[in-house]
Amino acid sequence: MKQYLTAKEVAESMGVSVGKAYGIIRELNSQLDAKGYITVSGKINRTYFFEKCCYGSREDNHDI
Repeated sequence: MKQYLTAKEVAESMGVSVGKAYGIIRELNSQLDAKGYITVSGKINRTYFFEKCCYGSREDNHDI
């Protein structure tokens, strides 16, 4: 399973446009940066995304 989600995957998961997904990714990556984590521009850590978006843990979400 991939560790990072792309903007397209975030958009599909949340039912938003890809542009909005990039904004969400920027916001979440900014939070991770503030905590001292290394981030990848345009992608978001799968586990952090699910935790912050109230989808449960990564193990609960095999379809993305």
